[in-house]
Amino acid sequence: MRWVLCLAAVGVAVLFLVLPLAAVFAEAFRRGWEPAVRALADPDALAAVRLTLLVAAVAVPVNLVGGVAAAWAIAKFDFPGRRLLMVLIELPFSVSPVISGLVYVLVFGAQGWLGPWLEERGVQVIFALPGIVLATIFVTFPFVARTLIPLMQDQGRTEEEAAATLGADGWRMFRHVTLPNIRWALLSGVLLCNARAMGEFGAVSVVSGHVRGETNTMPLHVEILYNEYQFVAAFAVAGLLALLALVTLGAKAVLERAG
Repeated sequence: MRWVLCLAAVGVAVLFLVLPLAAVFAEAFRRGWEPAVRALADPDALAAVRLTLLVAAVAVPVNLVGGVAAAWAIAKFDFPGRRLLMVLIELPFSVSPVISGLVYVLVFGAQGWLGPWLEERGVQVIFALPGIVLATIFVTFPFVARTLIPLMQDQGRTEEEAAATLGADGWRMFRHVTLPNIRWALLSGVLLCNARAMGEFGAVSVVSGHVRGETNTMPLHVEILYNEYQFVAAFAVAGLLALLALVTLGAKAVLERAG
């Protein structure tokens, strides 16, 4: 029975994970290296790569700080609203990314609650970089917190209470006691958050406006190329995105082993 289950798991992984990834790279290089490289060197593709990396570079640190603060508060302290905070952390997992994008349009759009006030002051959120960053932060917020909460709850509060008894303030307690115990899990959560930030499609598609060369991230650029029947170019960009995700997951596996 053990071997049957192992073979079944491997078969499912090969069928639904390995083969699709192999198909992406096969289609990208179906006509050789030159068309794929030319597609990646296209100005619109380079703009999509830069925007994707920029959005991840902003969203991941924000979620790092927010996730650590939320996990520390939930795992180490008792306070009114603790359960509500846990529910709010899980909210992006239960709400469709498209719905979250529509919510930002409702709030910050030209006809939204804050849109006209922002427009009068020359601030554009929707169909611009701020809207893409906000939508990405919302979708990727749970990854750091949900990675840390079970570990920090399992570790308990004994060491922090001992440090507080010895006179350590909150920042010193976190830096010398809590952080060393969660550093590997924290890095793992950051990598997962980064992978999702680079690959997010639904929420970003709603708030971006699909302005080619300006507000298209890599997933949106892939969709446009595919709809224009530029299959080699679409799969070349998709292959680059998949490669970034694989590198991220490989780094996560190494960190988990080191931890």
